[in-house]
Amino acid sequence: MPHTSVNPDPAKAALRTELRAARDGFVSDLAPGERVRLEEQAARHLAPLIEGAGCIAFYQALGSELDCSVAIVAAARLGMVVALPHVDDSGTVMRFLRWVPGDRLERGWRRLFQPRSESQEITPDTIVAPLLGFDSCGWRIGQGAGFYDRAFAACPGAKKIGLGWSVQQRPAIAHDARDVPLDMIVTEAGVIRRNGTI
Repeated sequence: MPHTSVNPDPAKAALRTELRAARDGFVSDLAPGERVRLEEQAARHLAPLIEGAGCIAFYQALGSELDCSVAIVAAARLGMVVALPHVDDSGTVMRFLRWVPGDRLERGWRRLFQPRSESQEITPDTIVAPLLGFDSCGWRIGQGAGFYDRAFAACPGAKKIGLGWSVQQRPAIAHDARDVPLDMIVTEAGVIRRNGTI
């Protein structure tokens, strides 16, 4: 069913602007080579959480998003089936399509890198999701299109893991009935489980 957009919440729009600026500033202030080191550190934190997954959905990072390329390669080497999101436009449901590291990607909605549309659609048992902000209760705020919340609702049994920089944490993220909480969030600093423990 196509997603029906609602009037944007001005408070959420302001928070997104603030979070993008914080994330961009954090990454731009890193010393040469430090970003790669921290992303590898985050991948090490993520590794035990995805152990035993059969099919895991990752994402292709854009801009200052925390890149999960190291984790993708590690998962593929362990024999896990890797999927990436595929979006046609804002009114469609995000699909997860099988992808092997090294396979060609194409530009999709909003210039996102994604597998070719003819790739095999699969249902992941673990979803690693990007985010703009998060809190210790597992609530996330994304870009505002609702793709991941709908994907989470469509895969109720999947483990839901957010991936981002520690600077993106906030004391509380507002949420509504359509939002689905993450089970845990991984940053360069460690793992934050839904109850707030690291």
